Amino acid sequence: MSERQGAVTMRGNPLTLVGKEIKPGDKAPDTKLVANNLSEVSLSSYRGKVLVISSVPSLDTPVCDVETKRFNKEAAKLGDKVKIVTVSMDLPFAQSRWCGAAGVKEVVTLSDHRDAAFGDQWGVMIKGLRLLARCIWVVDSQGTVKYVQLVGEVADEPDYDAVLAAVKKLL
Repeated sequence: MSERQGAVTMRGNPLTLVGKEIKPGDKAPDTKLVANNLSEVSLSSYRGKVLVISSVPSLDTPVCDVETKRFNKEAAKLGDKVKIVTVSMDLPFAQSRWCGAAGVKEVVTLSDHRDAAFGDQWGVMIKGLRLLARCIWVVDSQGTVKYVQLVGEVADEPDYDAVLAAVKKLL
């Protein structure tokens, strides 16, 4: 398994990411994740739509909370040709509880807790912590990655405007 030492930091401390780095032009790995109702969901089930995938360490942290709520607002404006998915290692029950408390209905939350396949296949598993790094991918309707934003400091928010510009290019 490949490793990228110092690819991101947490409060200034360098972290190692495990897994293959996904770059623009790559085919999006068809990872299986767990939905809030414990069903299995393949990322390929969103083909035909522009897919925004946001990986976060945990919805129960302040930055992940703000980020997912912001993407929820944006999803409502983007229409049915775009789907926004947030992936974390949180248990599906915790994701469901968080969505209910936060009023998040437009973003789909999926869990990688079962086997960490997403973290490994998308290259954002933080070694030693079993958490995902903060990263955003924009995937076109045919399943090709068109945009990647790995947030260098895990405690920082992504550049929302850049993500939305990448989405709008594909509409």
